[in-house]
Amino acid sequence: MRHRYINQLLLVTALVAGSIQAETVSIADARAATWDTEVTVEGYVTVPAGKFVASTFDQGFALQDDTAGIYVSLQENLPLNYHHRVRVTGTVKDDTFGQLILQTSATTDVTILKGASRITARPVATIDVGEATEGLLVEVTGTVVRGPIDDLPYGFSVFVDDGSGETQIFIPASTGVNPFKIGYIKPGAKIRVTGLSSQFENKLEVLPRNGGDIHRAK
Repeated sequence: MRHRYINQLLLVTALVAGSIQAETVSIADARAATWDTEVTVEGYVTVPAGKFVASTFDQGFALQDDTAGIYVSLQENLPLNYHHRVRVTGTVKDDTFGQLILQTSATTDVTILKGASRITARPVATIDVGEATEGLLVEVTGTVVRGPIDDLPYGFSVFVDDGSGETQIFIPASTGVNPFKIGYIKPGAKIRVTGLSSQFENKLEVLPRNGGDIHRAK
């Protein structure tokens, strides 16, 4: 009888634990949810934690799955690097600067899972950087039409256009990249940039993560 009781107790405990764990939804469904909705998503890290602190003023990171991407706002820095598989529970918010984010309240809302996967940047036209690409890792190629522009302590701006319309490349100071020290980033030069499709107020932009995200293009 005692063994039967223990087995029943273990079964109940497992069921309760299973019911506590929130159902995971796709990042696309999370982005479509009503603001202030709590959701749980899984994906792979495209921007390491704290990489954009000079611009976002937090220790957040970006996450992407097969359906979409999203920036996760976090106040404490976690050892989250490129390609890590992560589960996050948070609240869908529109941040102060107009970007849709997943707001976490504690580091316990973030779980590092087994496995890793490299997310390939999506090539997009400069004019197409916007709401439809927000949160995704994208790649744009175009001619520098303005910049670099010093916007320290936050970062630097460079504007590029592939002929479809210009978009802003914003390089957060916390990436350690100074475009004034990269000789080919100047008006008339053609560059290829990989980064997070983002938004700051009414500015649609691409945020490179490191110097390796910026290349001279032919």
